[in-house]
Amino acid sequence: MVKINGTELNVSGKTIAEYLATTDYNAMRIAVERNGEIVPKAQYAETVLQDGDSVEIVNFVGGG
Repeated sequence: MVKINGTELNVSGKTIAEYLATTDYNAMRIAVERNGEIVPKAQYAETVLQDGDSVEIVNFVGGG
């Protein structure tokens, strides 16, 4: 199980890119932190989520 934004999900073995493809997140407007470290967008397709990982996804919102 992987904890994503506080929710336990059964996504271990998937890459960050594979997980994001199942969500409504716009990959151009988010930042992903895995186990306390920011994951560069260029590494989403190669970073495999593992049991026990803690992931935070921050969605940037424009406005004034």
